[in-house]
Amino acid sequence: MMLHARWQGEHRSDRPTLVWLHGFLGSGREWQPVQDFFCDWPQLSIDLPGHGGSRAQQVSGFEQLSARLNATLRQHRIQRYWLIGYSLGGRAALYHACRCADSSLAGVVVEGAHFGLASPHERAQRLADDRHWASLFRQQPLGDTLHKWYRQPVFADLREPQRQQLIALRADNDPQALAAMLLNTSLARQPYLLPKIQRLPVFHYLCGEHDLKFQRLAAGAGLPVTTIPAAGHNAHRACPQAFAAVLAQKLNPV
Repeated sequence: MMLHARWQGEHRSDRPTLVWLHGFLGSGREWQPVQDFFCDWPQLSIDLPGHGGSRAQQVSGFEQLSARLNATLRQHRIQRYWLIGYSLGGRAALYHACRCADSSLAGVVVEGAHFGLASPHERAQRLADDRHWASLFRQQPLGDTLHKWYRQPVFADLREPQRQQLIALRADNDPQALAAMLLNTSLARQPYLLPKIQRLPVFHYLCGEHDLKFQRLAAGAGLPVTTIPAAGHNAHRACPQAFAAVLAQKLNPV
């Protein structure tokens, strides 16, 4: 089964395809402000299960998600590609790169993505937290849950108009599909990938200047971190031009 995807550009032999994976609650189209800076690259924006054009799909976990990603890449005849993922999409990119990718993967760029929990206690706590959020998505109006979601500490940099804009943007999601995806791709169920990430040949970690949680996470693990000025957790949305400039440096190293 393939995931819903949107193709931009032409197949080129001289450049890999940029494959974009969005975060929880989003869709592939949310990368467009950044993609506009890469018009001369072939690009594929993928909607993850439970989101956008793939909202009717569910996956049992990261292995099945990665298999669908591979099927989607084959359908679009992609022979060489970069994976670029934000948050949940970043975790999906990391799993795919560490467990399922082959030599056709040119490199991986993630933004604000977790590499996994090593401690059973941390896993148990995260699963409990995600079960709580899933029950909120299933049992109360979506707007009420989104108001709570965007008041989590990781989104503390958002001003109130920005928060309300995001809530309005996410209001057309299917809460049942979101709950299923949240649980089946919970950080508690993601393998601890750090040792394999450290051996990836081409890997870059991007993070908003004000996203201290993920800056510390990456730096503490010895991962190479590049910060996006004046941005929080969702740096590519807050500062697409600055994000694109940093990304261009990673894709075209001097």
